[in-house]
Amino acid sequence: MNTNPVWIDDRRFEVTNLREFTVGDPGQERRAVAFDFKVTHDEYHDVATLLYRGTFRVLIPQIGFEQAADIHNYSTSLDNLYEEGAVGDYHLELAERR
Repeated sequence: MNTNPVWIDDRRFEVTNLREFTVGDPGQERRAVAFDFKVTHDEYHDVATLLYRGTFRVLIPQIGFEQAADIHNYSTSLDNLYEEGAVGDYHLELAERR
């Protein structure tokens, strides 16, 4: 599976299914990105704490995306990664902050 590095604040994620799109009304469009990544039991607390902030510095070198962004949408396959050995699938969409 082909992965791409994405930095959210200072944390690096190896993501799959990276894509760009736009959100917003015509004339007010903002650049947005979506991607998927895995979160293990050991990473869960740190990742959840990071995502609760809602606004981030995002760097995705391979598509030239480097800016402040807000969570536009997200989902996860598990809501309890406190179980030893659990791994969750996360889907995250971030939109350029205006």
